[in-house]
Amino acid sequence: MKFIIYGSGCSKCQQLAANTEVAAKALGLDYEVEKITDTNIIIDAGIMRTPALAIDDEIVIEGKVASVDEITKLLA
Repeated sequence: MKFIIYGSGCSKCQQLAANTEVAAKALGLDYEVEKITDTNIIIDAGIMRTPALAIDDEIVIEGKVASVDEITKLLA
């Protein structure tokens, strides 16, 4: 499973990445995390607000830091 975190690398982006990893580990998933900070790539992906999370190239969260529980529900 591949997670992509889109954002500038700010504290909110880092928290979203951390919450995503905690959720994935809790479910015992095999995953990789990619962080994209390039504004042009973010815009090309259709993201208007960061931070954003894509799971296997599908954007599932945009413009907020999702909790571990919210991410776990998306993954389950």
